[in-house]
Amino acid sequence: MRFSTRLKPCYNLIDLTPLVDVIFLMLIFFMVTSDTLPLKSLLIQQPKLVAQDTSKLAQLIVIMDKDQVIYIGSRKEIVDLASLGDSLKKHVALWQEAHQGATPTVMLSIDRRIEYDVFLRLFHEVVKTSPKIRLAYKADEGIAPDKEAD
Repeated sequence: MRFSTRLKPCYNLIDLTPLVDVIFLMLIFFMVTSDTLPLKSLLIQQPKLVAQDTSKLAQLIVIMDKDQVIYIGSRKEIVDLASLGDSLKKHVALWQEAHQGATPTVMLSIDRRIEYDVFLRLFHEVVKTSPKIRLAYKADEGIAPDKEAD
């Protein structure tokens, strides 16, 4: 039994299915192989200390890397040591406005390769601005808190 149709075959249409398949494969490839870390991530080697509580909760962060570059705040604004006090006062004032006058805790995260005199100058500038300071450190694994480290 044959049916007659009035439709003529059209050979001008392009099948887009293979193209869409290739696009999705390329998208998956680039998503898997891309670097997902933010551009402003910093590699800081913190000194290892023995402690039971390794809480790292802080409101305002001040970071100094091995090249003595100082970053302040969650956006990692770069400041120099001379203008650190003014910038820190500005950040503390913004914090107090946002949190009904509460004094923020300043967390210092300093690379262990920094010289001690540079650390003391940075610490002095932070102490002049904020009474609450917390130092970030990496606790030693495998050493009990009651035993001395070598």
